[in-house]
Amino acid sequence: MTSKVFAYGRVSTDEQTADNQLLEIRNAGYPIEHEYWFADEGVSGKTPALERPQFSKMLHKIRKGETLVVSKIDRLGRDSVDVLQTVRHLQDMGARVVVLQLGNTDLTSPAGKLMLTMLSAVRRCTPDREAPARYGGEGGGTPARQYRSDLSRWKANADHVIGGCRDGAYPHC
Repeated sequence: MTSKVFAYGRVSTDEQTADNQLLEIRNAGYPIEHEYWFADEGVSGKTPALERPQFSKMLHKIRKGETLVVSKIDRLGRDSVDVLQTVRHLQDMGARVVVLQLGNTDLTSPAGKLMLTMLSAVRRCTPDREAPARYGGEGGGTPARQYRSDLSRWKANADHVIGGCRDGAYPHC
């Protein structure tokens, strides 16, 4: 008996369809049957994966030894913490998690876990276009000056480590 392969897609608005994500997954060599395709349409990416209706439905069907394939890592969660939580949940169930965007990487494998850890670290250290809004733009949050202060502190720490590597202060570099 071959293990089942599930696929999941998500789009933010009701006007969009997740059909392109299914097509991308099938074109990558995963023959997804209709009963193993789950898509949340009209569900914001801000909604945690485990709270999305179709994702939750899929979780009740997937079993140990089976595989979930998604086209992009952001389909697994709203941010790096949510992605890690989602992958851990699936791993605890004994399922594999494959992301096409990451070269068909199985995020439950040792290499996949390392990649997740690195992506999470980079995400925490790298400001993005939305950061200023989270730090005091629309919807409140921390003032913009705090964002600039956090960014300056991160840059200073990075410069310290890089400088220490050049000077031999950190032999592990």
